[in-house]
Amino acid sequence: MSGLNASVGYLVAAVTFVVSVRFLLKKWPRFSFISEFTSSFMLVACWLEVQTIVEVGEWAGGLGPDVTLTILFVVLLTHGIICGDASGNPTLAVQKFLKLEATTVTTLLDVAAQFIGAHLGLLAAKYYWSLELTDMHMIKNLMVSECSTSLLVSVVQGFFTEFACALVLHLIHLNLCRRSALIRVPLIAVLLTFLSHSAKGYTSAYMNPSLAYGLTFHCSGFTFAEYAVVYWLGSLTGMTLAVLLYMGHIPRIFAKNLLYSQKTRFRVPKTDKAEKKKQ
Repeated sequence: MSGLNASVGYLVAAVTFVVSVRFLLKKWPRFSFISEFTSSFMLVACWLEVQTIVEVGEWAGGLGPDVTLTILFVVLLTHGIICGDASGNPTLAVQKFLKLEATTVTTLLDVAAQFIGAHLGLLAAKYYWSLELTDMHMIKNLMVSECSTSLLVSVVQGFFTEFACALVLHLIHLNLCRRSALIRVPLIAVLLTFLSHSAKGYTSAYMNPSLAYGLTFHCSGFTFAEYAVVYWLGSLTGMTLAVLLYMGHIPRIFAKNLLYSQKTRFRVPKTDKAEKKKQ
């Protein structure tokens, strides 16, 4: 249990840092892209610790899959509650751009902040492991240079796995975007946990380019380009198709609805037509 207590303390510290930064941001609303930085930092820093519990804790600390899934769900739920609209996910930033909800400059700043946050989240986790506070973290620190990749299938299979999971995620997200946060946040957390667990033997279904960069791009087994095809191109393709299926077109590219007709639902009453003919 000492290992689990240390992990919980680390997660609480990461959350506290993000809450403090977001509180300070209220005084400087112009730097809203920093919210994406903190969101991505929290997601990567916390998910790496969950990954540690999965890889090491299940056999070195006696922690079962039920514990790891519960911790992952709590992390995702806490992230959704604290970060709100700041998703820390480049595909969602690009989605806003495609829907004409964000400008080019805003999108570029958000995406850059997300990747910087992911990189610093990785560095924070490595520093924490180097402290070797528990046996679990001592073993993880020895494994850092030889980490296991999350991509356990071929590049083609990995691409379609991330594509399919991203398509499902974004279709549901688009349908829930106007719902209350009390409904949306828990459902998205459950969905992310389910997809990640279901794709554990394939790609782990990150569906987030910056998250994947922080969690598996530095691991050996595949080249940077191969990781990019799976975790970046796969996620972006799934998101783009989700927008097309949900809206019938991509506003940034096509003004005309390509899939759904725009016929009015209401018919003109016959009495009105008769009166016009008499006149």
